[in-house]
Amino acid sequence: MRSYILKFSTSFRDHPLLCISFGFLLLFSSFVLFNTEGFYNTIEVASIWVRTWFGPFYLYLGLFCIIFILGVAISPLGKQRLGGNSATPEFSRWAWIAMLYSAGMGAGILLRAVQEPVYMQQHPPISTEATSEILALQYTFYQWGFTAWAFYGLFAVVIGYYLYDLNRPVLTSEALGGFTQNLWVRGLVDVLTIITTVFGLMGAIGLGTTQITGGLSHVFETNFGISSILFLVLLIVLLAFISVWRGMHKGIKLLSTLNITLTLAILLFVVTQSDLPLVLKQFGLACYYYVRELFQLSLALGNHDPGEAFLTDWTYYYWAFWIAWAPFTGIFIARISRGRSFRELLFGVLLIPSLGTFIWFAVFGTHAMELIESWGSYNNEFGNVFSSIFIFFEQLPLPEVTNTLTIFLLISFLVTSVDSAVFVLSMFTDKGNVQPKKQHRLIWSAGIALFSVVLVLLGNVKPETNVLVALQKLLIITSLPFALLMCVIAIGFLRASRKNGQ
Repeated sequence: MRSYILKFSTSFRDHPLLCISFGFLLLFSSFVLFNTEGFYNTIEVASIWVRTWFGPFYLYLGLFCIIFILGVAISPLGKQRLGGNSATPEFSRWAWIAMLYSAGMGAGILLRAVQEPVYMQQHPPISTEATSEILALQYTFYQWGFTAWAFYGLFAVVIGYYLYDLNRPVLTSEALGGFTQNLWVRGLVDVLTIITTVFGLMGAIGLGTTQITGGLSHVFETNFGISSILFLVLLIVLLAFISVWRGMHKGIKLLSTLNITLTLAILLFVVTQSDLPLVLKQFGLACYYYVRELFQLSLALGNHDPGEAFLTDWTYYYWAFWIAWAPFTGIFIARISRGRSFRELLFGVLLIPSLGTFIWFAVFGTHAMELIESWGSYNNEFGNVFSSIFIFFEQLPLPEVTNTLTIFLLISFLVTSVDSAVFVLSMFTDKGNVQPKKQHRLIWSAGIALFSVVLVLLGNVKPETNVLVALQKLLIITSLPFALLMCVIAIGFLRASRKNGQ
């Protein structure tokens, strides 16, 4: 026991990034605990300010990232492999796709599978020549498609280049390249990445456990209270700790592969119950309109401008979320992409997960809209983001099986989000080591469990102040410096690759 205590104390003493990050998170948690209402009001005002003043900039940044990703991929630089042309991939393509998708999207596609396409159909954001069903899928594709993965891909290729080609540590500050060597600035960037990752995890765990308990309450027609949520939080973090303790190959890879296999099984089941020709038609037309009008959608031009209210509540909100998650997700993707060419990495990150997401929403969205048409009226049955998918499955055969599998998959997706994030956090605080020491993995797993439990308890004690919503909106605020950083690291990446003759 004494040796373990000494190891932990040494970890904190010899790793200032770990000490500073944990210290800030403890101070922040104390502030929220003793001034919850003030925290909520401040975050509400600040998040609206960010979306109002920088929302249009986020739109331009999203389009820039897509163009940047495509430009690098098709350029001669795209042929270069991370780690040199003799490097070979550490993971199979299937495992690689499974891990990047589990880290990048995960439970979100279950949360929104039915609710978002139906909402867009019932409340069309813009008016075009497309039918309301096609427009609903087109807009859902837009908000979950190329732009989100372009944000991730930018960080992935830049961090991967500095890590494997220039032999730098796995730290966001390394992406600053030759712009600054100021230790305070670089340290601030790394601390902000850690804090944002932890906030994102706490929000994801809070949302995910809320949906799981909502699903359990709906399926078993009983109310699962705070004790059930706390049990789920601890279970998810414990499973994530076991996964990350076992490492990339024996833990994270296996669990991510299981996730994608089960997701495909659910998707195929829904396909067998759907009007396949209609699904294919809707999918094809929605993809066509999305690609054709991507430029106008990305900049909200002319008839493709849904208005400031919609942009603030939806697009700016999504873009801020993707940007806030981009450093952690991009770094994780970089870590698992050694041996792949820039072209494979960028096309793979941009196209494969987007296409999979489009198919998912086309199948679920089309079937849900067909159900509404068969009902003859719609009373917002799919309006609740936490219960919509369970209500959807009740309209199909074997609802007990599909709902149970969905709950299992929600837990599993949350576990893979947590284990990949804990691995990235451990790399950061272990001085950028690609194989971080196990005590760092334990420290961050325990920390995530502690902060998440405090968040759940605080939300239960002060239900009038929605701490979970405030935490989500906090990500919008922390996304701003990363949005500005993206422009810097893109330029730095091009300068560094040119300087090294690549």
